Amino acid sequence: MTYLRDFCDDLARSVAFLSRIHMPQRHFVNYDGRLNRAVSAFPLAGLLIALPAAAVASLLIALHVSSLFTAFLVVAVQALVTGCLHEDGLSDTADGFGGGRDREAALVIMKDSRIGSYGAVALILSFGLRVSALASFLPLFTPTGAGLTILGVAALSRSAMVWHWSRLPPARRDGVAASAGEPDPAATSFALGSGVLIAMLLFYFAKAPAPALILSLVAVIATVTAFGRLATRKIGGHTGDTIGATQQLTEIAVLSALALTV
Repeated sequence: MTYLRDFCDDLARSVAFLSRIHMPQRHFVNYDGRLNRAVSAFPLAGLLIALPAAAVASLLIALHVSSLFTAFLVVAVQALVTGCLHEDGLSDTADGFGGGRDREAALVIMKDSRIGSYGAVALILSFGLRVSALASFLPLFTPTGAGLTILGVAALSRSAMVWHWSRLPPARRDGVAASAGEPDPAATSFALGSGVLIAMLLFYFAKAPAPALILSLVAVIATVTAFGRLATRKIGGHTGDTIGATQQLTEIAVLSALALTV
């Protein structure tokens, strides 16, 4: 019973951290803001956060609405629910990595709330790639399958955030990620294992072909590994922005894998 209560608290804290969804205050009594253990619930939190977008996709596919319009609405709903949290991380990371001449300059740029040309292009590409990928494969699923697929992508991309977070040291000691703490090894393992299991089950019940499942996993591994190396080279570790960027990049990678194989 205690474990279940703790996991419910972790889930509520994860949803609140990753989105604009209001959670009951009882889950935050004596809470110090750290997420060391709560990251275990990130994949399930991703499912809850993506539920509105998945419902929109299922409804519009059932009504035979234009796939392009459906894809745009799905991405728009996701951005509204998260408050563009991950998109903000992607744009700040692109500006810092693209415009910073060294580590310190990159970190300064990433803390600047203004958006630069690298960040703007990154956002355009992110929205464009996600919308085009969704538009290409959503009509090939049943309405239920379309919704399940979106949920599976959400679970995978949130587990990828935990993996990136746990693999790299904090690039700065006073950032959001550093203040939230380092993911516990057991919580990290649970997040990765449950994220992959949930996603594969959802893709299976959506009737995605086997190559789509395999390529999706390869896409996640390749994206997190490559981006982690880039972050290490550019700033020496992770920040809250690179964690958010990881979600965006893995979501793009998995959606692209589905578009290529479904």
